Amino acid sequence: MSRAEKAVRTKDVETKDVETKDIETKDVQAKHVQANIAPVADGDLGRPVSRLWALGLFRSELTVTLRRWRTLALLGVLAAMPVLVGIAVRIETGDGSTAGQRGGGGEGPAFMAQITNNGLFLVFTALAATLPFFLPMAVGVVAGDAVAGEANAGTLRYLLVAPAGRTRLLLAKYATTVTFCLLATLVVAVSALAVGALLFPLGDLTTISGTRISFVEGLGRALLIALAVTASLLGVAALGLFVSTLTNSGIGAMATTVGLLITVQILDQIPQLHAIQPYLFSHYWLSFADLMREPAYWAELQKNLGLQAVYVAVFGSAAWARFTAKDVTA
Repeated sequence: MSRAEKAVRTKDVETKDVETKDIETKDVQAKHVQANIAPVADGDLGRPVSRLWALGLFRSELTVTLRRWRTLALLGVLAAMPVLVGIAVRIETGDGSTAGQRGGGGEGPAFMAQITNNGLFLVFTALAATLPFFLPMAVGVVAGDAVAGEANAGTLRYLLVAPAGRTRLLLAKYATTVTFCLLATLVVAVSALAVGALLFPLGDLTTISGTRISFVEGLGRALLIALAVTASLLGVAALGLFVSTLTNSGIGAMATTVGLLITVQILDQIPQLHAIQPYLFSHYWLSFADLMREPAYWAELQKNLGLQAVYVAVFGSAAWARFTAKDVTA
């Protein structure tokens, strides 16, 4: 056998060894992928997904949302609202008068008259003042930008290239919006508590029913109220997410969501529309005041929670139906 033939055979053997190793490597990778496939029910069966992928996706979405200057600006405005209310009440009551009564006709949130007696009431007043517009507006901006903003920036298609799945991605975005609802509410509450402690006395407080409860129990009631306010925003979050799936313009989705919010608020104030008002997502928002009764009155709160659940189910399903059929390649 010539030297050239030996060289050719040697190369053939080396090539076969390399091919064998490649096949073994691919088999190992295939087994590894199959081991990490999570069962899903969104039409994305068979996509390789790590068991921690869903948590990582949510963490990534939350980090991106909270790092946006727009989000930080919204939280800053919400934090400033209790400061303005507290300073206004302090100036108004500087001569010993009761908040909301000087001038003969001023009215404010139901808790405002109690702020001068106990700074903890500034928490309830600030939440009552921001819930009708400022809190839902902030949530509407974040929810409206959730999908439309990604589509407008051209990053949505790349998110779907990763083994996320449309349903999982949509759930991560809604969970991020719900987390923002809680964070925004806590920002208002904590800011109000800090301002109330600086400008007014703290201690035992009187409930709407006229009974006295300890300051610690009052803090517990404040936490329950913050959770009730967060739950009140879930319907707006679902509505905003649905609107976000309808367009590729983040600004358009945000403006539409805020516009719908304002429209619903107006409809809820027209007496002639009393027949439909119990079905508007904002109708029971201020029912959290019943938590300051002794004992707490739960009927309106339960109606509010049930109504928000209906809005989440309806608009969440509509968002899923739209997003799973949405063309993101354009």
